[in-house]
Amino acid sequence: QVQLVESGGGLVQAGGSLRLSCAASGRTFSNYVMGWFRQAPGKEREFVAAMSKSGSNLHYADSVKGRFTISRDVAKNTVSLQMNVLKPEDTAVYYCSAERTYYSDDVLVRGSSYTYWGQGTQVTVSS
Repeated sequence: QVQLVESGGGLVQAGGSLRLSCAASGRTFSNYVMGWFRQAPGKEREFVAAMSKSGSNLHYADSVKGRFTISRDVAKNTVSLQMNVLKPEDTAVYYCSAERTYYSDDVLVRGSSYTYWGQGTQVTVSS
């Protein structure tokens, strides 16, 4: 069983930055791919970023590429999402996710591929 707890959301002006963190229980990183998704009001959940369990394969949605960075701190068992140059269209509830994978460099971009989810943290970007 994996438990995920997000933090770091808030209200920020367009062009600003936020850093989201996801605290994971257990020895998550050695066996799980970690992902970030978001869901805006009235819209479907969408993929944001993912990191393979090896940590060497990172994948981003086109809409955030160059602005967002996924990273992890193995010692603290946390995965983070650094969000820069935020836009109003980034406003959403952001979710951390985890799924066990076999291959070290696998990343998963579909929400249906993930079993474990955090409770979400709200990010609001004002124009």
